[in-house]
Amino acid sequence: MNVNRGNPGDFEAVVDAWPDFRAVLARRRGEAPADDCYMNMHAAFYCDLGAYQALLESPGAVRWDTAFHIFGMQDGVASASQAVAGAKGVELEVSEYYTYLHPDPSTMPEPRLDPSLRLGSLSAAHADLLDSTWAYGGSARSRRYLAEMVARFPSLCLLDAAARPVCWALRDPFGAGAHGYTLPAHRRRGHMQALTILAARRAQAGGFPVFGHTALGNGPMQRLQEQLGSRRLPGLCRFVLHNPGLGRPGR
Repeated sequence: MNVNRGNPGDFEAVVDAWPDFRAVLARRRGEAPADDCYMNMHAAFYCDLGAYQALLESPGAVRWDTAFHIFGMQDGVASASQAVAGAKGVELEVSEYYTYLHPDPSTMPEPRLDPSLRLGSLSAAHADLLDSTWAYGGSARSRRYLAEMVARFPSLCLLDAAARPVCWALRDPFGAGAHGYTLPAHRRRGHMQALTILAARRAQAGGFPVFGHTALGNGPMQRLQEQLGSRRLPGLCRFVLHNPGLGRPGR
């Protein structure tokens, strides 16, 4: 959907066959830096698992000599990726998330905003703050990724009297709600609930599905999604990381 709306993430699609394709990888166009798993992102979809594995094995579909992420909501995305990686003698790290989808954001309650805060959006000037509060931050690569995210995709935040963000929510290159965070001193005041509702309504107005991925151990965000009427989809979303020689992403 991002590709059909101006392609702000600069993606292209790679398929196993044309026109009767059975597997698709959406990936960044051009040549990504060899050590940057954030710039080298893929989203995977398949109707036939064998076709997806064959696509991973085909020359040029994925650069196995670089760091990359593959995101997928089908079980085979991880298993096929692991099989291909094993044959190549490389290691992958797989993270699992729940995916929540809201069927109709217009049914969400009216957001209640703290009168001492005002609604705004993030900019590249906030990249240091975003990076310092992100579990995978702490490097030039992660900071560059976050700066590009807020430059290319919608974001919302709540600003204090000094115009400093105290709570924020972004949308990632695949249209999912991402990187939501509230500064510790401002938690338990309903800020994230208000931003989640406002972000959902904006996504709906733009014709986008309202969904996001939540860490398995993030109980508070899971409860918030369910309180607002989001449905947890069956299965898990898997983020498959190949990061040769770099350890954890962003390090």
